Amino acid sequence: MKVAIIALVAVLLLGGGAAGAYFYFDKPAIAAGGPVDEAAKAEHDAKTAEAAEGAAVPAQEFVQLDALILPVIDEHGVTQVVSMVVTLEVPDKATADEVKRLSPRIQDAFIQDMYGVLNRKNSMENGVLKVNLIKGRMNKLTEKVLGPGKVNEVLLQVVQQRSL
Repeated sequence: MKVAIIALVAVLLLGGGAAGAYFYFDKPAIAAGGPVDEAAKAEHDAKTAEAAEGAAVPAQEFVQLDALILPVIDEHGVTQVVSMVVTLEVPDKATADEVKRLSPRIQDAFIQDMYGVLNRKNSMENGVLKVNLIKGRMNKLTEKVLGPGKVNEVLLQVVQQRSL
């Protein structure tokens, strides 16, 4: 008798889960809403038209750096560890090769700067890292190490915070 009740409950749970999945996944995808930047849309349309006409679209290269793992220290010692995977967007292959060659120097600059910044309270809000602040600092550091115009953008691929 108990086995029959357990089997019935299991069938009902599986059936309910299957029905929920069916109704949830049966909906068409909807794009995230928000204001449309008309200037950016016009620029994108112009680039698409140029590409369709065979015009040369500037090729960009991406150079992924090794992961940065940094401690966050306060008056009680190490409270959390922040891990970041950084990729640099560069304009061409020659610059990408130069960035790869100088990547130890870039990472050293990031570590030195972030070690101090992460330990200040203004780099976090409610215990969460202010990513825009970190990204802005990394853009300035990259320009300082490589020179102006070498890197289009610093891209943060992964940012993780782990409390200890």
